[in-house]
Amino acid sequence: MGRTSERDVARNRRKAHIRKKVRGDAERPRLCVFRSTNHVYAQIIDDVRGHTLVAASTLSPELKEHTGHGGNVTAAREVGLLVAKLAIGAGVTAVCFDRNGYLYHGCVKALADGAREGGLNF
Repeated sequence: MGRTSERDVARNRRKAHIRKKVRGDAERPRLCVFRSTNHVYAQIIDDVRGHTLVAASTLSPELKEHTGHGGNVTAAREVGLLVAKLAIGAGVTAVCFDRNGYLYHGCVKALADGAREGGLNF
């Protein structure tokens, strides 16, 4: 088993602090972002029911062919556009943004901008 790095411990601490305030419900589900070095993932979650309503990532079939490397800002923006399209198709127009302990810049900011551009309000 690998050890948890200090960077991951600090992110998990920030994540817990953020999640005290950010909750998703039926009217405004939570848009949660996860990023790794190679891919970016986004989920829209209803925390009351405990269900994932919509999910998209750089591994999604719609994006996998033309994104190339999935860990960059361009791919994150495409994931934001895709998650917005799927969410509007599922009847979700407003979300609360959960950056999951990551700093709001780079891939996280690009995903949020793509989701806003796709029609989500937050």
